[in-house]
Formats: sequence, C-alpha cells, structure tokens
Amino acid sequence: MRVILAQPRGFCAGVVRAIEIVDRALQKHGAPVYVRHEIVHNRHVVENLRNKGARFVEELDEVPEGAVAIFSAHGVARTVERAAEERDLDVLDATCPLVTKVHVQGRQYVSQGRTLILIGHAGHPEVEGTIGQIPGTVLLVQSEADVAKLDMPLDAPLAYVTQTTLSVDDTRGIIDALLARFTDIVGPDTRDICYATQNRQAAVRELSTEVDVLLVVGATNSSNSNRLREIGSESGVPSYLVADGSEVKAEWFEGVQTVGLTAGASAPEEMVENVIDALRALGPVDVSTMSGREEKVEFKLPAKLLQPLVAREV
Repeated sequence: MRVILAQPRGFCAGVVRAIEIVDRALQKHGAPVYVRHEIVHNRHVVENLRNKGARFVEELDEVPEGAVAIFSAHGVARTVERAAEERDLDVLDATCPLVTKVHVQGRQYVSQGRTLILIGHAGHPEVEGTIGQIPGTVLLVQSEADVAKLDMPLDAPLAYVTQTTLSVDDTRGIIDALLARFTDIVGPDTRDICYATQNRQAAVRELSTEVDVLLVVGATNSSNSNRLREIGSESGVPSYLVADGSEVKAEWFEGVQTVGLTAGASAPEEMVENVIDALRALGPVDVSTMSGREEKVEFKLPAKLLQPLVAREV
C-alpha cells in the first residue's frame, strides 16, 4: 500500500508558539502553570503538557491569585483579560498573532462607525474570543442563508472579518452574498486569511486526486481538521478523521492501493507517525511525501519569555 503524506501538514506557527509558551513558562516558573481552556485542540498535546505540570482550567476563578495564567491560541474576550488583572495573575498570552490581527481589524472597523459581521462557527473558542474583543454589536453568520436573514438596511455601513480556521474557499460564498446584498460593506484582503488553513486545504485538494482513501489526523473539536476531512469527502474520496493510530480500521483499506495522509494545524507529527505504524500493521507500506509549499513562518514569543532562564532553587 502506498501512503502519500500531504505537504504542508500538521503544526502551524501559531500552534508551535502556543506550545512553546507553555513549555517555557514551566521552565521559568516551575509547575504548576495554569492554562485557560485547551492550549490547542489536540488531546495528545494537552496530555503531554499536563504531564509536565500544566493545569488546564475552564475559568480564571480556578486559578490561584498571583499565579501564572496562559491564554490559549484561540484568544479570549476583554472580560477575561480584565478578570486576570483583578486576580493579579501573571498572564502569558498565547493567542495566535493572526487571531489578534482579526481582533485589531474588527475594532478598527467598529471605530469607523461600522457594524461588524463575523464569519465563523458558533461556539468556537476563537469566535467567542473575537466577539468579546469588539466594543459593540457583532453579528455572527455561518452560511449564505444567515446573510439573507440579516435584519439590516441595505445601505447600512458594515464590515466583515472571518474566523482564522476558515479558508478563502470556505468564506467565498458568504462574502459574495454579503457584497451582493449590502451596498456599504468592507472587509480585509484575502491575503489576510490564515496562511496555514489555506495551505493545508490546498494540499488536501491536490492529494485527493491521487488517493483512494484520505486520513486526517486531528481532534474532533478541531475546526480545521474537520474541514480537511470534509474537503476529502467533497472530492469524492472516502475520508476519515482519526486522533491516532488506534482509531484506524482495517476495513477502510480493503482493495485500497493508495492512502493520503494529512494532519490538522494542531496535530503533532508524532501522531502522523503513529498512524503510519497502524497502517504498517495491516501490511507493507511505502511512504512518500507530495511536493508542496514549504512554510517558513515563525511568530515571536512574549517578551518576558525571551529573557534568559534563571536556575530555580529546589
């Protein structure tokens, strides 16, 4: 059986930065450090950090006053930031810089007197954080049908931003519907869409033309991982989302010659290797990597983590 690995796949720069923030905080301050929500949407990543001494909490009232608190890569609302100040927490913000960019854009549009429309998935932590970062009403739309239901004058001054884990292709129909309906609406350039989301989806579209089955390594609560599986299915390829090799089922590969394998932006490469090992347990496997875009993006760490580490007294 041939296994073709997507390129690019797996961790994006925002996820790498978020995990490194937790690791460095543990080195600098010692355990425990407290992380609000999952740092990224991946059980293996979370468990690894928990074993090192990170404690994951849902709300800041679970964090002792004055302790080190880390905000997840998805971003948080202003109310959460204020609550951290009131509890005198030593905050490290692991919000992806591309998410922060959306927050800044949204506030700029609102300051111009525009009502903000957010294209995204209801209940997603990034969406909740973005809504909570905007001083004013934010209208959430998830589909073209939602655009038709918007109760706004056709000439109302509007603006839109999008959840970063949506690609140009994901949002094109909704944006076109907004532009077709409203006469005074602006939004960011498509170049502002998250590079990692776009690159991984483009790779899966190309990969789907060469394979009989597609496996996506990622968590069920990972928006970008679910979308990769959907793209495979939309391309006519049986596609499955797996957390690791233990979820691989032999019946998926009966009569199959070529398997495509990719990973969501929060899935570690070791889980890709774990899935390859599960495939090897079914029979001989020849692994290759498709040609694709090489990502060289890096995001800076918070300034207070760039200082040299000082040895702690034990």
